[in-house]
Amino acid sequence: MKKFAMAAVAAAAMTVGVANAYTVGGFSNGVVIPNVIHNGTADTTAIGVIANGAAGVYWTFFDQNSQHITDGCFPVTDKMFKGLVWADPAFSGTNTAGVRGYMVLTTGVSCSNPAPTTSTIAANAFHVTAASSDVAYVPVIDGPLTLDYAGTGTTVTTMNENTLTGVAGAAQVSTSTTFNMRYFIDGATGGTDTRIAVWSVGDQKRTHTVDMYDNAQNRKSVNFTLANTELDWFDPETIVGRPATFLDGFIEWNATPASFGRTAGPVSVFTYSVISAPAFGAVQTILGAHR
Repeated sequence: MKKFAMAAVAAAAMTVGVANAYTVGGFSNGVVIPNVIHNGTADTTAIGVIANGAAGVYWTFFDQNSQHITDGCFPVTDKMFKGLVWADPAFSGTNTAGVRGYMVLTTGVSCSNPAPTTSTIAANAFHVTAASSDVAYVPVIDGPLTLDYAGTGTTVTTMNENTLTGVAGAAQVSTSTTFNMRYFIDGATGGTDTRIAVWSVGDQKRTHTVDMYDNAQNRKSVNFTLANTELDWFDPETIVGRPATFLDGFIEWNATPASFGRTAGPVSVFTYSVISAPAFGAVQTILGAHR
């Protein structure tokens, strides 16, 4: 417990003073919720939106390969709070249970006029699991969003996998960016587990060579596979070649635009870990560090 607490503080400290740090909690023309899923009302993602000005809030839900699944719009007035539960069929529709993906929210003049507006929104999200009484924080990435409607021939009402080209609140991989992603595991089924989320606007689907460190600064070069185009949710316990004693530490990933199928950047990227430890009695979310 003491080692984990110290390692968590160290990982958090790595983000201090870093240019291009992740930003959450601000108002902008839109936000990205990088990890959204539900398995019914007892296992669902909940979202809150605060409006700074009247607008139509257009949202699109994409799967992990950035394929459009469903979309909609809800009106807001100035200083309004709107709470949404993804398991609500009036929001998500049917046959969405078990489909993991991400959500893009952006503002238009109204739900009948998607033209850009000066009104802005901020959002927060969490995942609630009633069976274990867990509520896990889901980071919401600030904009401004860079939306390429001209290049894709779409509008805010029909966003596709090419529409969102950048998110200001994510890390911007221009040449080389190093990500440090926390893990805390026990090497057994159940018990202490970690899941790491990696979201990007690129094509991250490939095997990446990384350095894995434990909490005594021991290093092992291993690979991890991102199986999807824009959102992965992987288990570090399954990494082939991980030393059995590596139970608490971080994964260091030196990423370049080529890691996301690009010849040049910037590529917007965001990582975080969700750790479930019986000793804590609750899940904890830790943002990935980057430099």
